[in-house]
Amino acid sequence: MTFASPPRPRPVAPRRRGPLVPTLITLAVLAVLLLVLAQVWTEVLWFSQLGFVEVLRTEWLTRALLFVLGFAIMAAGVGFSLSYAYRARPVYAPSTQEQANLDQYREAIEPLRRLVLVVGPVVLGLFAGGAASQQWSTVQLWLNGGEVGEVDPQWGIDLGFYLFTLPALRFVVSFLMAVLVLSTVAAVATHYLYGGLRIGGGAGAPRTTRAARVHLSVLGALVLLAIAAGYWLDRYSILTKQQTGEQRWQGAGFTDVHAVIPSKAILAVAAVVVAGAFIATAFTGNWRLPAIGVGLMVVAAVVVGGVYPAVVQRFQVQPNQQDAEQEYIQRNIDATLAAYDLEDVETSEYDAKVTAEPGALRENAQTTASIRLLDPNIVSPSFKQLQQIRGFYNFPDSLSVDRYTIDGESRDTVIAVRELDLEGLNAAQRNWTNDTTVYTHGFGVVAAYGNTRGARGAPAFWEGGIPSVGQLGEYEPRIYFGQSSPEYSIVGGPEDSDGWEFDYPDDDTGTGSVPFRFPTQDVSAGPTVGGLWHKVLYALKFGDEQILFSERVNENSQILYDRDPRDRVAKVAPYLDLDGRVYPAVVDGRVKWIIDGYTTSDQYPYAAVRSLEDATTDSLTERSSTVQALLPKQVNYIRNSVKATVDAYDGSVDLYAWDTEDPILKAWTKVFPTSLQPMSEISADLMSHLRYPEDLFKVQRALLGQYHVTSASEFFSGNDFWQNPADPTVTSTDVPQPPYYLTLQMPGEDEASFSLMSTFIPGGGNARNVLTGYLAVDAEAGNTAGQVSETYGKMRLLELPRDSTVPGPGQASANFTADPTVSNELNILQRGDSTVRRGNLLTLPVGGGLLYVQPVYVQAASGTTFPLLQRVLVSFGDKIGFAETLDGALDQVFGGDSGADAGDAGAEPVIPPDVADEGEEADGSTAAPTPAPTSEATSQPAPDADARTALDEALQRAQQAIVDGEAALADRDFAKYGEAQDRLDQAIADAIAAEERLAG
Repeated sequence: MTFASPPRPRPVAPRRRGPLVPTLITLAVLAVLLLVLAQVWTEVLWFSQLGFVEVLRTEWLTRALLFVLGFAIMAAGVGFSLSYAYRARPVYAPSTQEQANLDQYREAIEPLRRLVLVVGPVVLGLFAGGAASQQWSTVQLWLNGGEVGEVDPQWGIDLGFYLFTLPALRFVVSFLMAVLVLSTVAAVATHYLYGGLRIGGGAGAPRTTRAARVHLSVLGALVLLAIAAGYWLDRYSILTKQQTGEQRWQGAGFTDVHAVIPSKAILAVAAVVVAGAFIATAFTGNWRLPAIGVGLMVVAAVVVGGVYPAVVQRFQVQPNQQDAEQEYIQRNIDATLAAYDLEDVETSEYDAKVTAEPGALRENAQTTASIRLLDPNIVSPSFKQLQQIRGFYNFPDSLSVDRYTIDGESRDTVIAVRELDLEGLNAAQRNWTNDTTVYTHGFGVVAAYGNTRGARGAPAFWEGGIPSVGQLGEYEPRIYFGQSSPEYSIVGGPEDSDGWEFDYPDDDTGTGSVPFRFPTQDVSAGPTVGGLWHKVLYALKFGDEQILFSERVNENSQILYDRDPRDRVAKVAPYLDLDGRVYPAVVDGRVKWIIDGYTTSDQYPYAAVRSLEDATTDSLTERSSTVQALLPKQVNYIRNSVKATVDAYDGSVDLYAWDTEDPILKAWTKVFPTSLQPMSEISADLMSHLRYPEDLFKVQRALLGQYHVTSASEFFSGNDFWQNPADPTVTSTDVPQPPYYLTLQMPGEDEASFSLMSTFIPGGGNARNVLTGYLAVDAEAGNTAGQVSETYGKMRLLELPRDSTVPGPGQASANFTADPTVSNELNILQRGDSTVRRGNLLTLPVGGGLLYVQPVYVQAASGTTFPLLQRVLVSFGDKIGFAETLDGALDQVFGGDSGADAGDAGAEPVIPPDVADEGEEADGSTAAPTPAPTSEATSQPAPDADARTALDEALQRAQQAIVDGEAALADRDFAKYGEAQDRLDQAIADAIAAEERLAG
C-alpha cells in the first residue's frame, strides 16, 4: 500500500506594512516639531527685534548645558549602577527558598530587562536635567559673582561666598546626593533580584558576593561623603536661619553658635569616618563595622544635633536670654539695616503739637500749596467720563502721581494714558480685521493738577483731548504698548496708502476718524510677518489662520505682541523682580512706561527675612487690577538696581544700571554685558520723572516697624515695635494703608521736595491708634542728565513721644465720622441717588504737628457715575475743618487763618481748550468755582417753628437738583449740570442751617 505524502504547506509571505502608519507617524512628529518651532523661533524673532537676543541665547545655552550635564550625570550614575549590578550577578544563584521565590520575578523581568536598563536611567536623567536647568541663574551667579568687600560676623568670610558660592555648592551637593541615593537603590534592587545580595539564608553564609560588596560599599561611602558635605555647609547656612519659636530675629543665635555649629562639624567628621568604614568593608567583607557606624551616626544626630542644643537652649540660654542673645541680636539688627539699605535713615524726635494756632502753616507755605486733593485711586471714572472720547478707550483703575514743570513751577500731577480697550467696541465691530489691523493703539495722555479742582469738582485738566492739547507740547501720542493693549496687532501697509488703522476720531473728516499707517519702513516695533514662513509660525503661535490668509498681512507688516511693559521688561531682564506699579511719563517727546527693577537674595547672613508679597500688599493692591504686590518670594536682601523704560510707540526697552554698587547687579552685568546701559545715558528729562519706588519703600517701612530699634536690649523686649495702620477708607479688609507721593517739607528742611510717605502706629492688636512715627523718603531723582540728586533716597523718620496723643489715621477718620457737623452734611450729600466717597487720607508734618487732609467726592449711585470733588476734610489734633475748599477747611482749623494758601485758594478752574465744551458755560466763558453758600437761611435764621418746614423744603430742592444734574450729564449738557450743582450746593447749605436751628 502506498500513501500519498501530505502536501507541503506553502510558506507564508511576510505581511507587508502599508505606508499609512509610517506616514501618519512622520506627519505627527513634523506637526509637533512645527508647533514647538512656532513657539521657539518666534521668541528668537521677538528678542532679536528688541536687541536682546544675547539674553535669550545666554539663558537657553546655560539651561541646555545644565540639562545635558544633569541628564548625563543622573543617567550615567543610575545606568552604570544597574548595568554593573547585572553584569556582576552570580552565574549560579544560591539554592535557597528565597532565590526560588525570586525566580518568577526574574523570568517576568527578563523580556524587559534591556528596556529597563536603558529607559529607567533615561527617564530619571530627563527629570534630573529639567531640575538642573532650573538652577541656571544660581550657576551663572556662581560663575560671575565676586567679592562684596564685607565679611560676616561669625566666620569672617566675604559676603560674596554666601550670595554666590554657597547656594551653588548646596545645589551641587543635593544633586549628587539624589544621584547617589537613586544609584544605591538601583544597585540594591538589582543585586537582590539576581542573587548578589541575600537577606535570608543560613547562619555564617555570605550575604553578598564580592562584586556586590564592593559595589554597595563604594556607593555607601559616597553617600556618606555627600552627607558630610551637607553637614559642613550647614555650618554656614545657619547664618541665614529663619526665625523659629520664641526667636524674633534671624541668623545664628547663642545656641546655634555654641551648640549647633559644633555639632554639625562633629557629624560631618563622623560621616567621613563611617565612609571610611564602608571602604574598609569593600576589602574585608565585614558589614558589622559600617552598620555600627551608621547606627552611631543616627544616635549622634539625635543626641549631638538635637538633644544637646535643646539642653543648652533650655538651661543656659533661656534663664539669661537677653544677655546671652544680645550679641547675636545686634548682628541681626546691623545686617538687616545693611541688607535693606536702611543704614542712613535720619531719625529725629518730633514732639508734635495737638493744638491748632492761627498762622501755624506760615512756615509750610510750599507744602500747603502742594497738598494733593486729587485721589488717583478714585478719579479714574472722572478721567474716563470726561476724557475717554470713545468707548474703546480706557484708563487704568489706579492713576499715577508724577510732577511736571509748568510755567516754571514744579506741579504734582495725576496722569494717565488713554489706552485701547477692545472690550469697549460694540459686538458688531468685533471681528479679526478690526481687532487686529484697525483698532491697534490708544492715543495720548491726560493730566490734571493734583492740588486743585476744575469746575464743579471735576479734575482740573492741563493736558487732554484728541489730538492732545495742553502744556506738554508736541509728543508722539500713539500708544501701541500698554497695560491693556490687545494680545497682538498687525501694523503697516503699502507705502502709497494712508493705512487702515484707526488713529483718532475726527468729525471733520467725513468718515468720523483719521486713518494711520504705522511707518514700518522707518520704525521697528515688532518682528516682520510678511513672509510665508513667518505667517505660518505666527498663525500657529496664536492659533489664528487669518494671519496666513489675510491680504492685510503683507511684506510691510509687523506683528506686535507681549505688549504689557512689565512683561517686556521681565522677558529681557529675567533676573529682576519688578515693581508692582508701572507708570507713564512724557519724556523727550515720547510716552515712556517706567518700571523699577530689584535684585534680591535670601542668603545675606543674619539679615531679617521677609515675604515680598506680604510686605507689598496693601489696600491698593487688594482693590486694583493694575497695581500688583510683588511675587510670594522670601528675601533678606533687596536693591533697586535697575530703572527700565518701555516706549509706548515702538515698544523699545531700555535698562539703566541704577545701583552700580550692588554686587548682584555687577554679577549680572558680567552675564549680560550688553543689555544694561550706564546711568550716564539717562537724559535730564527722563531723570526728572524717575522716583523712589513704592514697593521698595513698602518693604523698608515694614522692616522699620521693628528695626527702628537699634539697641539689642530694647529689640529683645519688643515694647517699642510699630506697625503700619490699616487703611481707614477700606472697611472690608484689614490691610495696611498704602504710601503716598506728596510734595512736602519735612521739619528741619529748608524746602519741600517730592516725597513718598507713610505712618506708624503702635504694634499689637489692642494698641491705641495713635501716631508713633512718620517716615518720608526724598523721591525726586533730580533733573540733571546722568546724575542723581544728592538727596534722592534720603529717609527721614520722625519719632513721636511714647505718650503721644496725636491721632493715627484710623482715629482721625473716626473723628471725622463722629463730628456732628461733618456727619450731618455727609448724610445730606448722600441722600437720594448719590454716594459719598472719601478719598485717600494724607498725613503731613506741618505747623509743628500732624495735619490730616481727606478729599470727599460725590457721585451718582447708578447710571452715569463718576466722582466729583465736593468737600475737603481737615484735622489737626482734635480740631476738624470741613469746607468746599482745602483753603477754607484749613482756615476753619487754624482759627480763621492758617497762615498759608492751599492750591485751591481762589483759583479759577484750569480747563484746556479741547475740553472747553465740558467745562464752559453756555456763553463760552469758563465756569468759576462754586461759591460758598450764602443763603438767607444761614445768616437770618427763621423761627424754630419753621425750621422743620425749611429743612424738608431744602432736602426736596437738593433731591431735584441731583436728578436734574444726572439728566444733564446723560445729555452731556454741562451748562445745565453746572446750574444743577449750584442749586444743590445752595440746598445743602439751607438744609444745614435748618438743622442747626432745630438743634438750637
